[in-house]
Amino acid sequence: MCLLFFAYDCHPDYRLILAANRDEYYERPTEHAKFWESYPEVFAGQDLEMMGTWMGITKSGRFAALTNYRDPSLQIEGGESRGLLVRDFLCSDQAPEAYLREVAGKRERYNPFNLLVGDGDKLCYFSKLTAQTAVLAPGIYGLSNHFLDTPWPKVRKSKQALTGYLANRSLVEPGPIFEMLADAEPAEDQELPDTGVSKKWEKYLSSVFIRGEDYGTRSSTVLLVDRQDRVLFWEKSFLSGQTQGAEVRQTFELV
Repeated sequence: MCLLFFAYDCHPDYRLILAANRDEYYERPTEHAKFWESYPEVFAGQDLEMMGTWMGITKSGRFAALTNYRDPSLQIEGGESRGLLVRDFLCSDQAPEAYLREVAGKRERYNPFNLLVGDGDKLCYFSKLTAQTAVLAPGIYGLSNHFLDTPWPKVRKSKQALTGYLANRSLVEPGPIFEMLADAEPAEDQELPDTGVSKKWEKYLSSVFIRGEDYGTRSSTVLLVDRQDRVLFWEKSFLSGQTQGAEVRQTFELV
């Protein structure tokens, strides 16, 4: 996952309004979001190469999502799959803070990452690089391949778009949020971050939606959890060059 922006516990009718783009190589085998046969409570996509996931939710309201932290100088050889951190939380019954204490103790096994985990009562953020857990207050947040709310252009743009859309709006429709996720305009050169990759690559990665031949946005997802415990998970998946792709729409009630 390379971009998440979300409104947490700050809307009168929704506990969570989340939008996400997963950027990945097109050749990496992936399963669309579904209820897992091995863990029927879990609804998520799956990376078929390492059998982890980048984001998911359970029937009891457990939620997790992950982004990589971009800095080539910090990469380690033979690191364990970061997607397993999301999978393991979704498939467990540990409280968020207890789970993240375990993650902190084994964080050196993984390449740099950001992790969000929640159980319906609490949403927490953890970064490998700080090894600190933050319990999130109600608000609107953005997370890309740096720390939570680092003001990269696409993070700022997405948060502003979501804030404007939600102002004085009781019913939230996925359509306008998907339009935010489809923004393929790159940032201006003077706004690009310096993460240790080339300027050409920084430019390529700076848009909300990334289009490329080998690497790009593989899926866009809107997740809504209202205050009546109803969940909508809507995923759109893409192949190279596509602007429209396969869709998964799932609704269920938390139990």
